[in-house]
Order: sequence, then C-alpha cells, then structure tokens
Amino acid sequence: MTLQTVILAAGMGSRLGRALPKPLTELNDGRSIMQQQHENIRAAFGGDARITTVVGYRAETIIESFPQVNYVHNERYDVTNTSKSLLRALGVTGRGGVLWMNGDVVFDPRILGRAIELIERDQSFVTVNTSKVSDEEVKYTVSPEGFIKELSKTVKGGLGEAVGINYISSAHKKAFMRQLQRVDDQDYFERGLELAIAEDGVLIEPMDVSDLYAVEIDFAEDLERANLFV
Repeated sequence: MTLQTVILAAGMGSRLGRALPKPLTELNDGRSIMQQQHENIRAAFGGDARITTVVGYRAETIIESFPQVNYVHNERYDVTNTSKSLLRALGVTGRGGVLWMNGDVVFDPRILGRAIELIERDQSFVTVNTSKVSDEEVKYTVSPEGFIKELSKTVKGGLGEAVGINYISSAHKKAFMRQLQRVDDQDYFERGLELAIAEDGVLIEPMDVSDLYAVEIDFAEDLERANLFV
C-alpha cells in the first residue's frame, strides 16, 4: 500500500517574521524547509509515497514551488489551528494509516527510517525528544504500559517533547478524526489525540529520537539551530 503523508502548512508563521509561508524558509544548504521534508519522505518511503499538503496563508506560493504534490485548502487558516487543518487532510487520505508532520520541522532523515517498523506494524506513534522539556513546547507523559497518556503544552512533569512528526494507524484513524471534529477551532491536533486516548482507548507509542536532530522553527534562533545540522 502507498504510504499517505500529510504536511501541515496552512499557518501564517508570524513569529518568524518572514513574508513567505514558513515552510518556504531557506536553509543554509539552499533547500527550503519543505524541500528537505519532501526529500526525507522520498528517501524513506520511495517515490510512491503520496504527499498531501494543507495550505492556507499565501497558498499559491507553496503550490507554485511544489506543483507535483496534492493539496487541501484550509480557507479558515487565520481562525483555526492544526486540529482543523489535519482533519481536512485526513478526510482525503482513504482508509489507511497516515504519517503527518508540521510544515516547519527540520529533521534528520533517519527519523523516518526509524519509523518504518512502526508504520509496517500499523502502530500509531508520536515522535519525541526526551533530552529537553521546555515550557512552551508540547510535552507528554506515559501510562504504566508505556503508551502516551497526556500530550499538550500544559502537561506537568513531562518526560520530553513531541517534535511534530506522528502517525495514526488505520484502526485508530476514524476515532481520531471524530475527536478532531469535536475539538475547538483553536486547538492543536494533540488535543484530538488526547481525547482519542482517553475516550476511545487509542494506544499511541512514543518513538524516541533524542539522538537525532529535529527542530521546529518558530523563531529566528530556532532557524539558527536547525542550520547547524543541515
């Protein structure tokens, strides 16, 4: 089966202070953030991997830069968050599991290589970094069995941070979509995962990538840090 992948790129990215959508930000190696994501996906899963990108702010600039992939539009990008963008994308990806990522993550291609075994098992997962736990980042805790229990920016006693690369299995997809439909417009998709865990018994593994780089670009200093790796 062809792997379905989603890139969330609808937001304005105003904190970085650039005119273009954040995924088009150029890295030191000459690639944009989104280009390195495409290359990492193709390297791990081959040319048949289906990429669907959710666009909103200045959508035409992203589409012109990457005309060869599929697009879903979130026309309400300025009043909704990643929960609603992801919901739109999941609705066009069929019945199978879906790998998705935030459109501002610069990451080691080996992360997706590590994910292959979980994807082949069709096991839902959240990629995590246990080497740091910042207050402003999405944090997580686990159940006694080792599955994700809490996942949000307000988690107390977090074991690490989510890095913005995740997979929902074919078995869990319908419950997750139902919860994404239910959450508030301004909620992140992590709220939908939390509700699916609590109310639908969805089991999500944390996939530790602390030994590899993954930088979510929110501010200029994040971009500087990411450029140390590429």
